Amino acid sequence: MSARSSTGTEIALALGVVLASVSGISCKRGAPPSTSTQSAPLKVAAAADLASAFKDVGDAYRAKTGQEVKFSFGSTGLLAKQIAEGAPYDVFAAANVSYADDTTKAGACFADTKSLYATGRIVMWAPKNAPLPAKIEDLADPKFAKIAIANPGHAPYGQAAKQALTKAGIWEKVASRIVYGENVQQTLEFAQSGNAEVSIVALSLAIVSEGQYVVVDSALHDRIDQALVVCKGSSGNVPSESGKAFTAFVGSSEGRAIMRRYGFLLPGETPLAVDHAGPSRKE
Repeated sequence: MSARSSTGTEIALALGVVLASVSGISCKRGAPPSTSTQSAPLKVAAAADLASAFKDVGDAYRAKTGQEVKFSFGSTGLLAKQIAEGAPYDVFAAANVSYADDTTKAGACFADTKSLYATGRIVMWAPKNAPLPAKIEDLADPKFAKIAIANPGHAPYGQAAKQALTKAGIWEKVASRIVYGENVQQTLEFAQSGNAEVSIVALSLAIVSEGQYVVVDSALHDRIDQALVVCKGSSGNVPSESGKAFTAFVGSSEGRAIMRRYGFLLPGETPLAVDHAGPSRKE
């Protein structure tokens, strides 16, 4: 072999080593699929009554895992319909377990990931210094000219409100005075803005809203079991690890401490002290 051909061979070998090294560096720099997926925001569809509590839950989850959570709050029934029709949410937090079941029956969420996160309570809420009924039967008084409830057609808290008014024997007396919110958050805003004297809403919203409220006897309505379920989102036919991690966090001791502060209680739990709002009244 000539000196020239030997030199050429050495150069070619050296170039191959350099190219291999560069290729190796490029592979290391490329984020693996799992990291890319983990860094993408987790998309959570949640009932409107969770708006305040889940903000704190989302902040705590991000601090623990580094993953952002993007919430979409609304009426449980409407969110369930969107998910069943293919809306790409990773987790669904329903205000009533029946709607979570609807999404699993539609094949949009995974039944074996379902977990209860609370039993909801309804309250009558009014601004400070405004008339507030001591019990739900008092709403029959004409001085409560407008009574706001969430639309019972798709909002579990609205369904519970109508059941309570009916079982208390005053639905026929107040039906013409009822105004309907699209969801429980809008229902609260009706009383806050003066467009209703009283709103029947979730305890979780009343706790963090400056005003006064009375808890409605839970014997007057069906139990409001609230559930989380992991959905297909963009993960395909298996539950995403991040979706399962979020639902597990909600049920963890850290997550439960946040939920209890907002009145989301499981059987046997007691509320934690709340410092989010001004004076309130409970019964």
